[in-house]
Amino acid sequence: MPKNTRKIALAGVATLGAAAVAFTVVPADGQTTTTDALSSSRVAYSSEQVRDVKASVTDQLAGTSLKVQAIEARKKAAVDAVAAKKAATTAAAQKKAAAAAAAKKAAAKKAAAARAAKAAASRSVQRPVVKQVVVKSYPNNLDGWIHEALGIMKKKGIPGSYHGLHKNIMRESSGNPQAINDWDINAVNGVPSKGLLQVIPPTFKAYHVPGTSWNIYDPVANITAAANYAADRYGTIDNVNSAY
Repeated sequence: MPKNTRKIALAGVATLGAAAVAFTVVPADGQTTTTDALSSSRVAYSSEQVRDVKASVTDQLAGTSLKVQAIEARKKAAVDAVAAKKAATTAAAQKKAAAAAAAKKAAAKKAAAARAAKAAASRSVQRPVVKQVVVKSYPNNLDGWIHEALGIMKKKGIPGSYHGLHKNIMRESSGNPQAINDWDINAVNGVPSKGLLQVIPPTFKAYHVPGTSWNIYDPVANITAAANYAADRYGTIDNVNSAY
């Protein structure tokens, strides 16, 4: 029994004793009745007081326990809030770090691609492109010489046709690349006409077409030089129908 409860109980017992002493002078028939009634009443009062004290103490203890629980709950909530904030901060930092790593990786990949492209371009510049040149061959005869000469004349912008070249060649040399005129005025002056189109050396030298031989008897060199001279004098070899 708690100390406070014991004190209250003892106070109740002392009251009962005092009451009993006070009623000892009452007549016999009234003493018995009154004493029993008082005794019963005072016992009941004393018991009720003890129960009230117990209930009050229990209520106080319960209230204290609830307060402690509430304090602990608030502490736990605060700890949980700090932990949640820390977790959120950590997650944000990890996300930011992952994004930075991804950006760095993408930048490195882009830089590598740029370096590869630059290296490829450099190799392309350093290594010249070799174009295959198809050299067309012509038969070593009058038809072949005329066609080869026409190909060169076309590249150099010299006018003339197969017919115009052929008719003048046949009139001048009968198709003989080694033909030489040793009787006309040019021959008298020491500069005889030579080759398929009977060109004198000064004219051949002045109208020589680059890329051809410097030999006046070379069929293609002779034809192109004569056609170049005729284009300058007559517009085209096709306009020449006699000695020129």
